[in-house]
Amino acid sequence: MAGLKDYSNSMVARNREQIEYHIREILKLVGEDVEREGLLDTPARVTRMYEEIFAGYEVNPADVLGVTFDENHEELVIVKDIVYYSQCEHHMAPFFGKIHIGYLPNGHILGLSKMARLVEAVTRKLQVQERITSQIADILDEALQPQGVMVVVEGEHLCMCSRGVKKPGSKTITSGVRGEFRSSSALRSEFLELLKQ
Repeated sequence: MAGLKDYSNSMVARNREQIEYHIREILKLVGEDVEREGLLDTPARVTRMYEEIFAGYEVNPADVLGVTFDENHEELVIVKDIVYYSQCEHHMAPFFGKIHIGYLPNGHILGLSKMARLVEAVTRKLQVQERITSQIADILDEALQPQGVMVVVEGEHLCMCSRGVKKPGSKTITSGVRGEFRSSSALRSEFLELLKQ
């Protein structure tokens, strides 16, 4: 299956003219001269960017997982430091960071790159970090039916760093815990300890 980078938001493409018009109008309303050289192509550039950063609307996140493999591995599997970029649905400001995913297989494993594709499919739309965390955990729990899943998401939110309280460098950390990770503090500790390495 193609990676999410191969997808774009076709709704943005179909509405290109209207989106460019509205971006131009917003630029005027904030006091810009839309005829100056640096801004002439900005509405088109922003629209092309929207096709890419909102590509997640074109993808069913569960579909990017593809097939699972029968494998009698029942020890912890972790993919850490999956970089993501998303857009805050409250301010349409970027937030970004790393996602760490661990699961305890139950006879089925997933191709490791599929986790990165799942992250892309979930994050490339207007989002909140808490929902990203839950969606990834829920999708993996349903698709793999593992003994347990744990997802930790770190995020730096520009809506908090560059406006409002203006606290650059602050990070938000969320976790999603399913199955045996919920009941076993030792398993949670093992996952968190391995993230430090």
